[in-house]
Amino acid sequence: GIHRFGFMMSESALSRYAGPIVLIVGAYLTVTHLALEFVFVSFSDLALMVADPLYRVLNLAYAAAFSGLAIAACAAYDRQAREAGRFGLVALCAAIIGTVNLGANMWFEGFAVPWLAGVVPQILTAEKTLFWQVGYLSSYILFSIGWVLFGFASLRARVFPRLISLAIVVGGLIGFLAARPPYGVALGLALLSLGIWMVRTRSAAASPSQPTTV
Repeated sequence: GIHRFGFMMSESALSRYAGPIVLIVGAYLTVTHLALEFVFVSFSDLALMVADPLYRVLNLAYAAAFSGLAIAACAAYDRQAREAGRFGLVALCAAIIGTVNLGANMWFEGFAVPWLAGVVPQILTAEKTLFWQVGYLSSYILFSIGWVLFGFASLRARVFPRLISLAIVVGGLIGFLAARPPYGVALGLALLSLGIWMVRTRSAAASPSQPTTV
């Protein structure tokens, strides 16, 4: 046959490489946030931590993870698009919106905050205005809601293992605190598990027990 286990020859490239994409993004998110946690607990002074070169590098690496998260969401969705239906599409859009918003927040933390801390040190301890707090908190709320919905959409679609879909829901809930290590690790591990499952499932489908004919 020309396909096995539902993997059609006409599948998109994104679906074909969804497993490795999700696996790499999950591993990258997990490792960078664990490394940030190591640096985070090493400093008691915020200004010193922001000025530390290692912290700056890791913060930028973590900010880059959000671009990968958006791609991973699209790749995972492509594997379950038909089964996920309209709710799955809404959940994908919510996950992307939340990821973009929190990613922008992390970009600011990685690039702008070290510069601002150097030229205007008092900005680290200045009182935050209501306008700033609304924008700051909204990125966490949107990120959390987006990935929780994505996890529920995966549960409804029943394409991915139930435990992994639940892990995405939990990762989304904990992701409300994802700006502070190590709370992004939960979602990273959930995606890492999903990526491993997708790679193994595809490998099993690509290794027939007997020769196939076209």
